[in-house]
Amino acid sequence: MARPIHFEIPADDPARAIAFYSEALGWQAQKFDGMEYWLVRTGAEGEPGIDGGIAPRRDPGERAVNVMGVESVDAAVDRIERAGGTITVPRTAIPGVGWVAYALDTEGNPFGVFRDDPRAA
Repeated sequence: MARPIHFEIPADDPARAIAFYSEALGWQAQKFDGMEYWLVRTGAEGEPGIDGGIAPRRDPGERAVNVMGVESVDAAVDRIERAGGTITVPRTAIPGVGWVAYALDTEGNPFGVFRDDPRAA
């Protein structure tokens, strides 16, 4: 079973979004090396909930995305397509972190699937 493990928030102005979520919700953000991406901590380790990220918006209609942890991104992509979903970003390496792919469900909602793999390149 795949569970939500991460969220991503697109922002026209990431610095403004980080300031907003920091002030409004107490979140903490840290720049991810080598990418225009900020990792967001939403609470203390061990507390219920998930952490996420903020990135520059790539498309005017881009929405927040939940990312699900899976055993295999390739197998998840196959299941998504068989179930009627659409892959919008094929399996992609996040160097030193893992593999991710993005999709739309049958209702047009975006989501991602992720598998950690420090050897990803």
